[in-house]
Amino acid sequence: MSNLGLDAMLISQPESRRYLSGFTGQDTPPLDSAGYLLITASKALLLTDGRTVEQAEKEAAEYQVVRIDTRLPDTLAQILPGMGLSRIAFEGNHLTIRLYEEVKAVVEPNTLLVPTYDLVDTMRAVKEPGELEALRDAVALADAAFAHLLGIAKPGVTERELAWEIEAFLRTDGSEGVAFNPIVASGPNASMPHHVPGDRPIQAGEPIILDWGARVKGYCSDITRTVVIGEADEQFKRLYSVVLEAQTRAEQRIRAGMTGAKAYSLAQKVMAAAGLGEELAHSLGHGVGLAIHEKPYLRKTSEEVLEDGMVFSIEPGVYLPGWGGIRIEDLVTLRGGKPIVLTRSPKQLEAMEV
Repeated sequence: MSNLGLDAMLISQPESRRYLSGFTGQDTPPLDSAGYLLITASKALLLTDGRTVEQAEKEAAEYQVVRIDTRLPDTLAQILPGMGLSRIAFEGNHLTIRLYEEVKAVVEPNTLLVPTYDLVDTMRAVKEPGELEALRDAVALADAAFAHLLGIAKPGVTERELAWEIEAFLRTDGSEGVAFNPIVASGPNASMPHHVPGDRPIQAGEPIILDWGARVKGYCSDITRTVVIGEADEQFKRLYSVVLEAQTRAEQRIRAGMTGAKAYSLAQKVMAAAGLGEELAHSLGHGVGLAIHEKPYLRKTSEEVLEDGMVFSIEPGVYLPGWGGIRIEDLVTLRGGKPIVLTRSPKQLEAMEV
């Protein structure tokens, strides 16, 4: 903040609020109930409403908790005078335009609101030991869920039923919830990377994309496997081998100091050489932490530099409308400049024929 000439920072993103304060909050409408941080050189304030004051005082011991009686702008109008702040930064990619305008109305003309972008997000990208431990636990839960799924996937079970089995298993075995709504995409539905599970019964011989994640101490995991009930046909075998080769190439050759774009190209070249397009259907991967999608991003245009301690997915995929798709995803961290694969679930083709 000092280097940027800022007197204070207003934090509104829930994940960044938790990262900096430890306050988990409860992100239900109105947003004011979840809480905001106001950080200056000498003060650390946590502004939240009456329903979460006690929780905030327990979880964020280093912060002075200020109760929001009506709305955030009204509370700021009460506490800002006399603080001598001339430049208050806010998270430009998280604060809504409406709230920005309301806050601006109460702080000006004496104080200037300054947008910042990815300031805390960049700090969150490199994980500390405690964060890595929580991520490993979340990955282990996701791996256990896959072993469970291999025992119950059979023809006639619907996508929606299988998605519920994933969620029920994770919650029963210790997950705080799901990192995101599980994806179960069978047959032609598997050509849509983010298909919403429906009532279609899964069938033998078709690709079934399963994508899910657990949450431990707020930290997420993310895994995708593509399976076939029974024997895979030649089309599936060919495409699966290419996607697996692309993922393996990236997992073996990614290094600290490499840009996200360079990492993307490792897998993209394998896919292109197999005649599966000059570009991946989506990015090669994304950071995972308190948010399921966060820095760094491994995509064609990314100039972000990969560093030790980052945790991100490696998930190449191929999608053919009318037939289906294949995606294989692991979580990886960098240590000593080299990748360490955290995900343990099998991905050899024999294991995918369930």
